[in-house]
Amino acid sequence: MPLRFQKCALTHLDQLIEISKTTFVNAFEKDNNPEDFETYIDAAFDKSTIKEQLVNPNSSFYFAIKDEALAGYFKLNAGDAQTDIKSEEAIELERIYVLQEFQGKQIGKMMLQKAIEIAGEKHKRYIWLGVWEENTDAIRFYQRHNFTKFATHPYFIGKDKQTDWLMRFEIKKPLQR
Repeated sequence: MPLRFQKCALTHLDQLIEISKTTFVNAFEKDNNPEDFETYIDAAFDKSTIKEQLVNPNSSFYFAIKDEALAGYFKLNAGDAQTDIKSEEAIELERIYVLQEFQGKQIGKMMLQKAIEIAGEKHKRYIWLGVWEENTDAIRFYQRHNFTKFATHPYFIGKDKQTDWLMRFEIKKPLQR
Protein backbone atom coordinates (compact mmCIF):
# COMPACT_ATOMS: atom_id res chain seq x y z
CA MET A 1 0.00 0.00 0.00
CA PRO A 2 1.41 3.41 -0.91
CA LEU A 3 2.24 6.11 1.58
CA ARG A 4 -0.59 8.52 2.25
CA PHE A 5 -0.56 11.93 3.86
CA GLN A 6 -3.02 13.41 6.32
CA LYS A 7 -3.07 17.06 7.29
CA CYS A 8 -3.18 17.29 11.07
CA ALA A 9 -6.03 18.90 12.96
CA LEU A 10 -6.53 19.67 16.65
CA THR A 11 -7.92 16.18 17.11
CA HIS A 12 -4.40 14.89 16.35
CA LEU A 13 -2.70 17.04 19.00
CA ASP A 14 -1.69 14.27 21.43
CA GLN A 15 -0.53 11.96 18.63
CA LEU A 16 1.46 14.81 17.08
CA ILE A 17 3.18 15.63 20.37
CA GLU A 18 4.05 11.97 20.88
CA ILE A 19 5.62 11.47 17.44
CA SER A 20 7.38 14.84 17.65
CA LYS A 21 9.06 13.99 20.94
CA THR A 22 9.84 10.40 19.98
CA THR A 23 11.49 11.23 16.66
CA PHE A 24 13.44 14.22 18.00
CA VAL A 25 14.72 12.27 21.01
CA ASN A 26 15.73 9.32 18.82
CA ALA A 27 17.55 11.61 16.41
CA PHE A 28 19.39 13.97 18.75
CA GLU A 29 19.39 12.97 22.43
CA LYS A 30 22.71 11.11 22.23
CA ASP A 31 24.47 14.18 20.76
CA ASN A 32 23.37 16.76 23.32
CA ASN A 33 23.84 17.71 26.94
CA PRO A 34 21.03 15.94 28.87
CA GLU A 35 19.98 19.03 30.84
CA ASP A 36 19.91 21.32 27.80
CA PHE A 37 18.13 18.65 25.79
CA GLU A 38 15.41 18.13 28.39
CA THR A 39 14.85 21.89 28.65
CA TYR A 40 14.47 22.07 24.87
CA ILE A 41 12.07 19.10 24.68
CA ASP A 42 9.89 20.50 27.46
CA ALA A 43 9.55 23.85 25.67
CA ALA A 44 9.44 22.82 22.00
CA PHE A 45 6.90 20.03 22.42
CA ASP A 46 4.77 21.55 25.17
CA LYS A 47 1.07 20.94 24.54
CA SER A 48 0.18 24.64 24.38
CA THR A 49 3.10 25.34 22.00
CA ILE A 50 2.12 22.60 19.56
CA LYS A 51 -1.57 23.55 19.82
CA GLU A 52 -0.72 27.17 18.99
CA GLN A 53 1.23 26.01 15.93
CA LEU A 54 -1.60 23.71 14.84
CA VAL A 55 -4.16 26.53 14.83
CA ASN A 56 -1.84 28.98 13.06
CA PRO A 57 -3.13 29.28 9.48
CA ASN A 58 0.45 29.70 8.22
CA SER A 59 1.66 26.40 9.73
CA SER A 60 0.67 22.91 8.64
CA PHE A 61 1.57 19.49 9.99
CA TYR A 62 1.17 16.34 7.91
CA PHE A 63 1.27 12.75 9.04
CA ALA A 64 2.82 10.15 6.74
CA ILE A 65 0.84 6.92 7.02
CA LYS A 66 2.11 3.57 5.72
CA ASP A 67 -0.20 0.56 5.81
CA GLU A 68 -2.45 2.39 8.31
CA ALA A 69 0.48 2.98 10.69
CA LEU A 70 1.87 6.40 11.50
CA ALA A 71 5.37 6.42 9.98
CA GLY A 72 6.46 10.05 10.24
CA TYR A 73 5.44 13.66 9.94
CA PHE A 74 6.50 16.99 8.52
CA LYS A 75 5.72 20.62 9.25
CA LEU A 76 5.53 23.52 6.78
CA ASN A 77 5.55 27.23 7.62
CA ALA A 78 4.57 30.10 5.34
CA GLY A 79 4.47 33.86 5.81
CA ASP A 80 5.20 35.07 9.33
CA ALA A 81 5.21 31.52 10.73
CA GLN A 82 8.61 30.92 9.08
CA THR A 83 11.35 30.83 11.69
CA ASP A 84 13.94 32.84 9.82
CA ILE A 85 13.43 34.10 6.28
CA LYS A 86 9.74 35.08 6.27
CA SER A 87 9.56 35.51 2.49
CA GLU A 88 6.21 35.33 0.73
CA GLU A 89 8.06 33.53 -2.10
CA ALA A 90 9.14 30.72 0.21
CA ILE A 91 7.84 27.99 2.44
CA GLU A 92 9.86 26.54 5.28
CA LEU A 93 10.15 22.82 5.92
CA GLU A 94 10.66 23.16 9.66
CA ARG A 95 10.40 19.50 10.60
CA ILE A 96 10.58 16.20 8.77
CA TYR A 97 10.95 13.02 10.81
CA VAL A 98 10.46 9.30 10.26
CA LEU A 99 9.95 6.85 13.12
CA GLN A 100 12.90 4.45 13.52
CA GLU A 101 10.97 1.36 12.48
CA PHE A 102 10.11 2.99 9.13
CA GLN A 103 13.56 4.33 8.29
CA GLY A 104 15.27 2.97 5.19
CA LYS A 105 11.96 2.61 3.34
CA GLN A 106 12.13 5.85 1.26
CA ILE A 107 9.51 7.52 3.48
CA GLY A 108 11.67 10.59 4.10
CA LYS A 109 12.10 10.99 0.34
CA MET A 110 8.34 10.70 -0.23
CA MET A 111 7.62 13.23 2.52
CA LEU A 112 10.16 15.63 1.04
CA GLN A 113 8.56 15.25 -2.39
CA LYS A 114 5.12 15.92 -0.88
CA ALA A 115 6.40 19.04 0.88
CA ILE A 116 7.87 20.33 -2.39
CA GLU A 117 4.60 19.52 -4.17
CA ILE A 118 2.62 21.50 -1.57
CA ALA A 119 5.01 24.45 -1.88
CA GLY A 120 4.52 24.39 -5.66
CA GLU A 121 0.75 24.27 -5.29
CA LYS A 122 1.02 27.37 -3.10
CA HIS A 123 3.01 29.06 -5.91
CA LYS A 124 6.19 29.39 -3.87
CA ARG A 125 9.54 29.95 -5.63
CA TYR A 126 11.53 27.87 -3.16
CA ILE A 127 11.36 25.69 -0.09
CA TRP A 128 13.98 26.09 2.62
CA LEU A 129 15.02 24.39 5.84
CA GLY A 130 17.55 24.47 8.63
CA VAL A 131 19.64 21.39 9.37
CA TRP A 132 22.19 20.99 12.15
CA GLU A 133 25.69 21.22 10.69
CA GLU A 134 26.68 18.02 12.52
CA ASN A 135 23.79 16.03 11.06
CA THR A 136 25.82 14.95 8.05
CA ASP A 137 23.41 12.17 7.02
CA ALA A 138 20.56 14.68 6.74
CA ILE A 139 22.76 17.17 4.88
CA ARG A 140 23.70 14.50 2.34
CA PHE A 141 20.02 13.54 2.01
CA TYR A 142 19.04 17.11 1.19
CA GLN A 143 21.98 17.57 -1.18
CA ARG A 144 20.95 14.40 -3.05
CA HIS A 145 17.56 16.04 -3.51
CA ASN A 146 19.03 19.25 -4.92
CA PHE A 147 18.96 21.43 -1.82
CA THR A 148 21.87 23.85 -1.61
CA LYS A 149 23.34 25.66 1.38
CA PHE A 150 22.85 29.42 1.29
CA ALA A 151 23.49 30.58 4.87
CA THR A 152 23.72 29.51 8.50
CA HIS A 153 21.89 30.53 11.65
CA PRO A 154 22.18 29.78 15.36
CA TYR A 155 19.89 27.17 16.88
CA PHE A 156 19.63 26.64 20.61
CA ILE A 157 19.11 23.35 22.40
CA GLY A 158 18.61 24.77 25.89
CA LYS A 159 21.65 26.99 26.47
CA ASP A 160 23.73 25.12 23.88
CA LYS A 161 24.21 27.32 20.82
CA GLN A 162 24.47 25.17 17.70
CA THR A 163 24.71 26.09 14.03
CA ASP A 164 22.19 25.12 11.39
CA TRP A 165 22.86 25.17 7.70
CA LEU A 166 20.08 26.91 5.81
CA MET A 167 19.36 25.01 2.61
CA ARG A 168 16.95 25.68 -0.22
CA PHE A 169 15.37 23.99 -3.18
CA GLU A 170 14.24 26.03 -6.18
CA ILE A 171 10.78 25.05 -7.31
CA LYS A 172 10.52 24.62 -11.04
CA LYS A 173 7.56 26.34 -12.56
CA PRO A 174 5.55 24.46 -15.17
CA LEU A 175 5.99 25.70 -18.72
CA GLN A 176 3.34 28.17 -19.82
CA ARG A 177 1.20 26.91 -22.70
